[in-house]
Amino acid sequence: MNSHYNIIIVGAGGIAEAAGLLLAEWSTVSPTIFIGNRTLAKAEKVAQWIQEGTAKSCTVNAFHLSSTLTDEMKEVFTTGDIILDCLPGSMAPTIARFAKDFELHYANLTEYVDETNEIIDLAKDAKTGFILQTGLAPGYIDILANMLFQEFCKDFEVDKVEKLEFKVGALTDHAVAPHYYGFTWSPVGVATEYLKSALVLRDYKKTELPSLSERARIIVDGITYEEDLTSGGAADLPDALGGKVRWLDYKTLRHPGHYAWVEKLLIGTENTEDAIETLQYEMERVIPHIENDHIILYAAVEGKDKKGKLHRREVAKKILPLKVGKHTLKAIQTTTAVPLLQAAQLLLQSSNKGVLLQSEIDPIPFLNGNFVAAVYGEVVT
Repeated sequence: MNSHYNIIIVGAGGIAEAAGLLLAEWSTVSPTIFIGNRTLAKAEKVAQWIQEGTAKSCTVNAFHLSSTLTDEMKEVFTTGDIILDCLPGSMAPTIARFAKDFELHYANLTEYVDETNEIIDLAKDAKTGFILQTGLAPGYIDILANMLFQEFCKDFEVDKVEKLEFKVGALTDHAVAPHYYGFTWSPVGVATEYLKSALVLRDYKKTELPSLSERARIIVDGITYEEDLTSGGAADLPDALGGKVRWLDYKTLRHPGHYAWVEKLLIGTENTEDAIETLQYEMERVIPHIENDHIILYAAVEGKDKKGKLHRREVAKKILPLKVGKHTLKAIQTTTAVPLLQAAQLLLQSSNKGVLLQSEIDPIPFLNGNFVAAVYGEVVT
């Protein structure tokens, strides 16, 4: 950040930690940071962790976050410039309502589609800007894919392409049977993306397909992964690029063998009311949480030029943990937090009002922004 801002982070998990530390360490002008959580002790622990981890002078305050407005929250919201929502997606509409009521900018990470649509409706007449689904996936990967689409059409003088594929895997360095997986982020997020439907384009039209219904294998930098449809990662690209892309989808990358194991867990539970909770429980029973992680991402556009010659353009990246200040952040932390911070900077330094969706963000300045490029590297056009 190039000016001083009062930045409110709600949530006290790994992404909130990373967002706070990155703001403290990488901002040209240190912000004042507020960390809110329903368990005050957790917020206080994160605030202390940030201050202990940064070499810069930065004020970090903890506060108790309630689902109903308290006097303390009123004071914080009245002081703030923006809310960065790092809570589970089910809470997003509540926090977005606070942002609108107190005329704060707002950015979130959630892949939850219903909650995103609720906020879009809520923020139509907002006096401040709202950027939704701005993490890794959805988020960075969608902006990267949209950039590939735009550059392909420009360079080959076309307005339609055959395929737009984008995929992300938050993976452990090693994987053992029977699950071939380790939790590097929220178990409920994993269970949700495996069970809610995925939005795709097929024959240029938006449609819903069941998650985990189009499994395939892909080789990235010589390593074989399994890919399958999961929910939320496509953001608003199926709406924005309908009629322009014949085949578009977001898929999650996993080590081979994982999806077959999940499929066995799902037998008989897919359509029950508590399917997400059941899957989460069964996975957490046997899958460990692992600190050593890396991110694999891949995006590609394929289509024909004006003369009918078929072309394909691809981008692949592997991102490892990163030392920031005195702490080492997991790859999932940095890759999720920096698009959120870039979105925050965009809102704070512009006059945007209402909702700004992923397809509406100018790709090149965002992808080469100071927060994003420091983790993902600059994109070359």
